[in-house]
Parts: sequence; C-alpha cells; structure tokens
Amino acid sequence: MAERDSTTPVYGIAVAAELADMNAASLRLLEQKGLLTPARSDGGTRRYSDDDVARLQRVARLRDEGMNIAGIGRVLALEDENAGLRDELAAERAESAELRRRASEQA
Repeated sequence: MAERDSTTPVYGIAVAAELADMNAASLRLLEQKGLLTPARSDGGTRRYSDDDVARLQRVARLRDEGMNIAGIGRVLALEDENAGLRDELAAERAESAELRRRASEQA
C-alpha cells in the first residue's frame, strides 16, 4: 500500500468535523463560503485530507479569537498567498544556486 501524504482525502465529514471541533453544518458553510474545498468521492461524498483538517482547525482558532467569516476568509487568503510566494522564492533560490554551481564548474 502506498503511503498517503497530507493532501490525500480520507476523512468523511463527521470525522473531519470532530477532528476540527466543529459541527458538520459549519464545514458545509465554510465550503459554501469558499474557505474550504474538500475532495469528492465518485458518489459525491465529501472527503477531507489532513491539510483540510488543519485549515479547519485554523478557522476554529480564528473564530474563537472573535473573527467573523469575512475576516477569516481574508486571513486564509493572505496565508495561502504568502505560502505560494514562499514556494516561488524557494524555487527561484534553488534555480539560482544551480546556475551558480554550473557557472563555477565552467570557470
């Protein structure tokens, strides 16, 4: 059996809700508001990954701090953008290091 990573959808809505300390209706609302997009099985059942559960836990923390759904959405969007920029920067740095290595080999 292949090992799963944090993006593999494995949890049903009831389990994901329990792991995130929320109710299933809250998960459906977050999906409706675009804050979460769980995978779907062939039969249409929602399936949540470890990454989805971590995002739900982040939403719960923000909610507990008094943030409304719009604010939570903005925070998550900024965090997602930041993560993307960090990934791009890491790729650029790796490419730059490779170019420097090649240049030093040719010198």
